[in-house]
Amino acid sequence: MNQARWPGVRRSALEVVPATTVIAGGTALVSALITLLGREGEAAVIAGFVPATVLHTLSAPDGLFLLPVWLTPLTATLVHGGFLHLGFNLFLLVYCGRLLERTIGSAGLVALYVSGAYLAAAGEWALGPNAAVPMIGASGAISALVGGYALLFANQRVPRIGPIPERAVRIAWLLAAWVGIQLLVGIATSVGGPAIAIGAHIGGFVAGLLLARPLLLWRYRKA
Repeated sequence: MNQARWPGVRRSALEVVPATTVIAGGTALVSALITLLGREGEAAVIAGFVPATVLHTLSAPDGLFLLPVWLTPLTATLVHGGFLHLGFNLFLLVYCGRLLERTIGSAGLVALYVSGAYLAAAGEWALGPNAAVPMIGASGAISALVGGYALLFANQRVPRIGPIPERAVRIAWLLAAWVGIQLLVGIATSVGGPAIAIGAHIGGFVAGLLLARPLLLWRYRKA
């Protein structure tokens, strides 16, 4: 399908291959390989985001190492807790990412995804700055895409609640549904109970709400 181009908007090198495809393909490849090799535990320790490492120095278990903490919000997106966790995240990534990429461009999508990963880590740290359990999965970064999608594309009318406007109510319902579904996935993929990173989902979602419109305006700034 040929897409119409807005006047003044040039096709970037990133748009030759959709960024959504690159992100989803890379995530699927690395995560599936880790799961197939049975190395999810080791990968979580090495590449997962550990909130406590922001302010404290932690030692890795024998035979392992820790990546620099500033890098782990990104590397954590490549590690998942099984194929169900990975598959659900990829579905949302592709569904929301394709629509957003057509609107804010490939560079905008990458910026939103990366920003979402870091704000997700910040949200998780804010709720538990001394937590030593690694945060893994791309759902925090994908939450930014869900937030951007909610802001730009969710047009279904919902009743306002008192002084709260319709748009705010709709976004709140979408956030609640997203976190709720992730909780169910967490229950299904965790042996010892749900292990959903609530702070990460909220942080990523907020990133989408804050950045989607500025990225849209930036893309068409010369149009």
